[in-house]
Amino acid sequence: MSININKKILSVSLVMYCNCKDELTTAITCVLKSNLVGKLYLIDNSPTEALKFLKNIDPERIIYLYQNNNLGFGKAHNIAIKLTIKNRYKYHLVVNPDISFDGDIIRPMIEFMEKDNEIGMMMPQILNLDGSIQNLPKLLPSPKSILWRKIRKPNKAYQNFINKYELRNVPKDLIYNAPVLSGCFTILNIKAIEKVGMYDDNYFMYFEDWDLSRRMHKFYKTIYFPKVSVIHGYESGANKNKRLFKIYINSAITYFNKWNWFFDNERSKINKKTISEIKKWI
Repeated sequence: MSININKKILSVSLVMYCNCKDELTTAITCVLKSNLVGKLYLIDNSPTEALKFLKNIDPERIIYLYQNNNLGFGKAHNIAIKLTIKNRYKYHLVVNPDISFDGDIIRPMIEFMEKDNEIGMMMPQILNLDGSIQNLPKLLPSPKSILWRKIRKPNKAYQNFINKYELRNVPKDLIYNAPVLSGCFTILNIKAIEKVGMYDDNYFMYFEDWDLSRRMHKFYKTIYFPKVSVIHGYESGANKNKRLFKIYINSAITYFNKWNWFFDNERSKINKKTISEIKKWI
């Protein structure tokens, strides 16, 4: 049964760094289709204010915040999350610049969250440009899983591993509680954020969404909601760019220094519980 929501209970943040103007315009326009959106915070990490004109798409709802510094992903989104808390929005959507979708896919997600206050975090199905599914819900990572995803050998053993780690055999339309969600399009329950904290500023980019997912999953449901979908222009920059790969490695070290490397009992328990809950599918 659908819940009737008439008020603006959601804020949104989008972090920019010299992005394509057309791509940004598309993402912003898609998000603002939903009348549940009260404010959209454009956090600009670019070296100039060349993207300030984007505020004119919807001057009443868009807040442009120029940083004059590249703060990174999580730290920049935290600026908006703090404003969300101050302005008493119930939910906050973190969205990447390379996102697009048809219609109002935000409302069904919010309606689902409104029915269950134990949901702290939610992401929809994420599609590639060709319509194929990005396998973004995951088990909690270990150093071995991170390394194996890069090496991808031997083929048969790797395929067995990746199917389990990325929960690939779960039915594509199944709503379930996944330990790790991607930060490319994530709705956060602000009460839950006030309990577990915002993004960890120690990550410049990469792993900050996995870190938040793990903290959130300990106390709340972190729901994968494939009933609606968005398109994500995923480029896997860390596999192509040496500077981004170095940032990726630094973030991985930060993550495992925080959560333990090879002896992580909590990780084992969470992953076993997840597998147990969906074992008939995997």
